[in-house]
Amino acid sequence: MALTLAGASRGDAAPAPPNIVFILADDMGYGDVSCYGQQRIRTPNIDRIAAEGMRFTQFYSGSTVCSPSRCSLMTGLHTGHARVRDNDCLAGGSLPPGAQGARAVRRMYLLESDRTVGNYLQKAGYRTGLIGKWHLDAYVPTAGPLDRGFDEFYGWLIQTAGRTGGYFPTQRHRNRELVDIPENRGGKRVIYEGDLTTNDACDFIRRNAQRPFFLYVSPNMPHSPIVAPSQGSYANQPWCDDCRTYAAMVEQFDKCVGSVLQTLKELRLEERTVVFAASDNGPRSEPTPQLTAIAEFFDSNGPFRGYKRDLYEGGIRVPMVVRWPGHIPKGRTSALPAYFADFLPTFMQLAGQKPPALDGVGLVDELTGRHRRTPDRFLYWEFYEGGFSQAVRWGEWKAVRLKPGAPLELFRQPPELYRLTNDVGERRNVAADQPKIVARIEEYLRTARTESPEYPIRS
Repeated sequence: MALTLAGASRGDAAPAPPNIVFILADDMGYGDVSCYGQQRIRTPNIDRIAAEGMRFTQFYSGSTVCSPSRCSLMTGLHTGHARVRDNDCLAGGSLPPGAQGARAVRRMYLLESDRTVGNYLQKAGYRTGLIGKWHLDAYVPTAGPLDRGFDEFYGWLIQTAGRTGGYFPTQRHRNRELVDIPENRGGKRVIYEGDLTTNDACDFIRRNAQRPFFLYVSPNMPHSPIVAPSQGSYANQPWCDDCRTYAAMVEQFDKCVGSVLQTLKELRLEERTVVFAASDNGPRSEPTPQLTAIAEFFDSNGPFRGYKRDLYEGGIRVPMVVRWPGHIPKGRTSALPAYFADFLPTFMQLAGQKPPALDGVGLVDELTGRHRRTPDRFLYWEFYEGGFSQAVRWGEWKAVRLKPGAPLELFRQPPELYRLTNDVGERRNVAADQPKIVARIEEYLRTARTESPEYPIRS
């Protein structure tokens, strides 16, 4: 029998669209999750989603750092078309600029004209909520989640990061109000950001259980600094102190996932809710000796080359699992290459809406198994920190062009080329052996992006 999106036979009354919950870790590597091969850290709740649904093995973030990755998630656009293409911008951006220590920082933000997942799902009748990290406001008071498609917001913003950011914040946004957290004043470490985010997420579900909702849960863990309320299950491990704390941070994220799943179960919402869990980019928040040692100890990037800020697989391939009981068969694995730009079209499909024409494609057919096909498409990334760089995924091929240092039409430096089916670690550049593949990718690169006044190409 042919099925409609939500599982009713054709001719039956259309069921209500499912709730959508998207839980995003911050800088958690592909190799940090036990169902992706981690041997030292346990992630039973993420593993449960994979066991009761689908685990993607070739899923990619929107970028290799936070803001552009989240912009792709929110808008369905890759970094060649998105408004926010790097954490900092090279020109323009919010005025006045912000500061990190003595350094002036330019950041770009989503404009009112940019349509987000929240905008589309609001129009489709969903109650929309963001809990935790937004990172698309720069320093603009009118560019927060409540101004870009979300009905409710509990968390922190870049513009108030000194008070609302960090793992033991002294204030927190509750919609448009800044609420004090007196327990954390004076450097005290009493209420952990991860616990705040988890509690707010579960409360949102309880209050909105009787209507369709979209909930985006975005805690800080395990982004640097290496801070946890305790070392949890790892306190007695014979590891260095940083490693025990990092494992506890991943454990805290997994507990957040578990609390959300438990709340859905208590409210009997499991079959009416699609739950996604992923990470925003690769591991190792900064290339410091401390964080490098942690990433190497846990093999956080798995079998891949590179970390956060790299366009190699270790910087952009991420864990992604999804569960929808009764609709996604249990224990499935998907090797379909997909990325954050696909989420907005997928959420629209789940809501019973026609997705707009964007860079991403809807994945509902892949999730439910109705049609399993590999579209012949390019996935694209660009990055500016340290010089303009590009990456392309096309079928089994991965191309990386690092810091070419010339306008796009004048590039003479051929991209590196890797055949991922037999070189997932991107160790052997086969560009010289595959001139036709390189030519096809270079042809695509000539039209892959639009110019951006905030991100002019520089060497």
